[in-house]
Amino acid sequence: MVYDTFAETASQLTGQYIALSRAASTEEESEEWWQKVMTLRDTQHAVPARDRAQLIAHIRIWRAELEALKAARG
Repeated sequence: MVYDTFAETASQLTGQYIALSRAASTEEESEEWWQKVMTLRDTQHAVPARDRAQLIAHIRIWRAELEALKAARG
């Protein structure tokens, strides 16, 4: 169950980053958002599926990032 939440949160954040990359007004801004997608993907792959503490820590970080992005969008 924790892993499913981890994967879903990563998926939601990835979607936000991709949308921001596509909506960027410059190539540089687009690339910055795309690098966040890649970093998130790498992090997701690096966390062991059975490491509950790491999974929960990343869920918290990613949920906070999602909330910050939503707040910034208004």
